[in-house]
Amino acid sequence: MKKISFNLVVGLFLICIVFSLAFVSVFFTPYKISEMNVYSRNLPPSINHLAGTDSLGRDIFSRLMVGARFTLLVALVTVTVSTFIGSVIGLISGYVGGIVDEIIMRLADVFSSFPGILTALVIVTVLNYGQYTIVIALCIMFIPSYVRIVRVGTLQYKKSEFIQNYLVYGASHFRLLFVHIYPNVFPLVFPSIIIGISNAILAESSMSYLGLGIQPPVPSWGWMLNEAQNSIFTAPWYAICTGLIIVITITGFNCLGEGFRNSYGK
Repeated sequence: MKKISFNLVVGLFLICIVFSLAFVSVFFTPYKISEMNVYSRNLPPSINHLAGTDSLGRDIFSRLMVGARFTLLVALVTVTVSTFIGSVIGLISGYVGGIVDEIIMRLADVFSSFPGILTALVIVTVLNYGQYTIVIALCIMFIPSYVRIVRVGTLQYKKSEFIQNYLVYGASHFRLLFVHIYPNVFPLVFPSIIIGISNAILAESSMSYLGLGIQPPVPSWGWMLNEAQNSIFTAPWYAICTGLIIVITITGFNCLGEGFRNSYGK
């Protein structure tokens, strides 16, 4: 029996905290996220306001809770779509080989040659950014990495004896790819999916900080950091609390990914 790694335990603990906040925010928040109170502006953390208030008198903790919901949603959708598309392309590339493989990998190299955030910025600008255009941009940014991982795994298994046996017995190429090869490749992909979520959260927060991600009035951690910089000296808790929740979330997913890789990786 494999020993469960410390990273896995820490990651699960941190992620459970963040997901609990996001889940509870669907039904309850201490204050309405858009409720402003001119008499409660820039209040420090207290029993009434666990993370303090911002320059408009809004409760920061309530906004962080709702922000967790939307930030996690963007990250999960991004990684899910990227993994699906990247896996299909990677399977085809590794299985077919030849000129098809060469074209796919050269296209992946082209997309990967540019900094990820720069690529996302260009895509969002071209698409005339809207509320969730960031998802499309991040998907295009993440797909090449999953293509490479799945392609390598497919090359490893397509010549294996059990695959050749299925081929002799008349199994279709579709069945070979998605029923016999991909389940064996998936353990290689799964840790990258977990770490990819943390990368997606960081990318979404960066884009929102620049005003190109989730748009107000929907709270986003990145946009909240942007707002916090205007009161960094008068209300530093705004930036600290927002930055802290981002760090906790990213650290949690990174620990979780490394934990799975160490405990269950091949």
